[in-house]
Amino acid sequence: MSVAFFFSLPIGPAPLRAAHANRKPQGKIKTNFLAALQSAGLLLFLGLTSPLASAQERPPAPVAVDKVRTEQMAQTMPVIGRLVALRAGDVATRIDGRVDRFRVEVGDRVKKGDLLAHLDSDRLQREHERRVASIAESRAALESEKASLAIDSQELRRLEALRESAIFPKARYEDKQKEVLRAQTRVSRAEAILENTTALFRLAELDLADAKILAPYDGVVTVRHTEVGAYVKKGDAVVAMVNDKNLEIEADVPAQRLRGIKPGIVVKIDIGEQKSYFAAVRAIVPEENPRTRTRRVRFVPKFDAKAGNLATNQSATIQLPIGAARQVVTVHKDAITKRGGASLVFVAADGAVQIRPVALGEAIGARFQVLSGLKPGELVVTRGNERLFPGQKVSYQEKP
Repeated sequence: MSVAFFFSLPIGPAPLRAAHANRKPQGKIKTNFLAALQSAGLLLFLGLTSPLASAQERPPAPVAVDKVRTEQMAQTMPVIGRLVALRAGDVATRIDGRVDRFRVEVGDRVKKGDLLAHLDSDRLQREHERRVASIAESRAALESEKASLAIDSQELRRLEALRESAIFPKARYEDKQKEVLRAQTRVSRAEAILENTTALFRLAELDLADAKILAPYDGVVTVRHTEVGAYVKKGDAVVAMVNDKNLEIEADVPAQRLRGIKPGIVVKIDIGEQKSYFAAVRAIVPEENPRTRTRRVRFVPKFDAKAGNLATNQSATIQLPIGAARQVVTVHKDAITKRGGASLVFVAADGAVQIRPVALGEAIGARFQVLSGLKPGELVVTRGNERLFPGQKVSYQEKP
């Protein structure tokens, strides 16, 4: 858009020039004209004038709006922490044996109870079968002893029936009592042997089951400590696992900064280039590092389904509060436009927009603190504000 400036020149006869010079200028008109020039110059400088049509002639432009609101803000200090797994470590074998096969590789994700590796179980299977046979033998021996006890007990009862008779065989009766006692002892011994054999059978069952090394929890295999064909002893590590779905954050916090930290308070955390999350303080470990004068603090993060590719020992920046919280007015960062070095926003009201300069403070996530220029509840344009100009009609849907 071009602007032409016309100046009055003393052209014409002298009487006309004199008449022109004697005409008294109207002060009000001149003042309004200069103000209009200044206003037009400012709008041209900011690039907000319409080159083709006035605001009244253009159709409403569709835009997105956001409400200026009041939020709680507290002064924070960044502390670097790390992600730690609640369940991680080696999975060991419970028996001695040769590794027969592996079912997992490093990086495989497994569920609780999935087979990780299998030890050679041929000998264990034969031992299991032998214990089964021993149980059968012990049961048969017990039944035999019980039968002998029953026969001796029956004969003892017959002798007792002759106790009042003149032909009562006292010596035979006493001998039979001893035989019944010995039979009862043999039955008790057979029962004990059966219990011992059953216990050995159950141990053989456990050994046979322990030949299968299973995942103790959900997680990812991080290390294979041995290979097929290697002999492992009881307690040797076979694989290492980590549960990356159940993580906490641990940070070493300076002791003098612990006053404002209590279990249950929620803080903001940033992990790499991912979006920000929040975490609650779970515990402050009552042990201070004498070198750094720091204490370990554990945080429980609130990750969503999109928080993938997390790993143990991954860095996390924790915004620890170091001052009392206060209420501040905030505006969405997408509402801010920069023109001529000034921060401007378009305020929507009654179906039109007006430009307004604002003074901004600190960033609060996706918003900025407003020091001046806006009030809570006002609507500002966050999308479609690149080509707007003051007074332009807009259409938008206010969010509840």
